[in-house]
Amino acid sequence: MEGSYLFKAVAALSILLRLTTYMNSCSAAGATPGETNTEFIQKSCHVTPYPRLCISSLSSYASKIESSPKLLADTALSMSLETALSTSTAITKLSKIHGLQPAEAAAISDCVEQIRDSVDELQRSLQEMEHPGGSNFVLPMNDVQTWVSAALTDDDTCMDGFAEISSKGKVHAMVRSRILHVAQMTSNALSLINNYASTKTTLS
Repeated sequence: MEGSYLFKAVAALSILLRLTTYMNSCSAAGATPGETNTEFIQKSCHVTPYPRLCISSLSSYASKIESSPKLLADTALSMSLETALSTSTAITKLSKIHGLQPAEAAAISDCVEQIRDSVDELQRSLQEMEHPGGSNFVLPMNDVQTWVSAALTDDDTCMDGFAEISSKGKVHAMVRSRILHVAQMTSNALSLINNYASTKTTLS
């Protein structure tokens, strides 16, 4: 009788340990039991400054991201880089338009350099995101956070340069609109990166 009781106790403990392990794995992935990939993205995007943009830009990648905070941060960063690259190309073309006011031409020229710096910093961040892990996690992630923050600063500097111009022409509006979009995408990516870094560090 005593042996039967001991067997049942051990079996119950084994089940409890398995359940605890499963719950911990779900927590590490950032998901809760029964949560769909899309719901995971929606929940995660609520920590970002622009949740609607976050959800609309990332939802189509739900099957790739699944419920992984790292894949979510990677995808957001990749999309930010893609947006910055297309914006850099567009602004470079706009800088060659004839008839720009001197102040406007100077601001666009400065902005071309700033967005190129932003692209470079986002590229370096994305490359670094492929490597962090284990005991070497903190230092690479600090580099990623620093570079993405610098990219966001470059975007803000570009917009500040246009804020000082009185012109409200079409080119002026186009540049500001594109840079604003890049800045919002980058800001969201940084929030998701910070969230991933925080979760990973806490679990460690």
